[in-house]
Amino acid sequence: MSRRRVAKKHVIKPDSKFGSVLIAKFINHIMNSGKKSVAENIVYNALEKLADTSKLTVDDAFNKVLAKIKPVVEVRSRRVGGATYQIPVEVRPERQLALAMRWLIQAARNRSEKGMIAQLSAEMLDILAGRGEAVKKCIDTKKMADANQAFAHFR
Repeated sequence: MSRRRVAKKHVIKPDSKFGSVLIAKFINHIMNSGKKSVAENIVYNALEKLADTSKLTVDDAFNKVLAKIKPVVEVRSRRVGGATYQIPVEVRPERQLALAMRWLIQAARNRSEKGMIAQLSAEMLDILAGRGEAVKKCIDTKKMADANQAFAHFR
């Protein structure tokens, strides 16, 4: 057991437009080089575009997008007796959210549309439709955990 003190959780204030902590956290993930106003502009415009096309409120649409790509299980490497095994482990809720946001941003940046607003909104629409790179990443993670279910007893 570690003797160090437990790290304090950083409290994130809700965003100014929708009052959502989740959207504020997503803005912080999008932000590059401390340019928060640029990140806010990207996220707000992408979310409004998503809400217009999906006929949902902004908060509901964003929550549905993240819920579709949150991983339930993942594999972790564990060394047992000289061999390394991929062991399926349930994902903590904080990590589920962090992975979902990371996968969404990475998938959006890999798209071919012009501008981050178009890339992000297109990826979110694809996720709502059940396709897209982020959904594929989530499915692949689940498949990998299912394939290594035999090593679950090493947990």
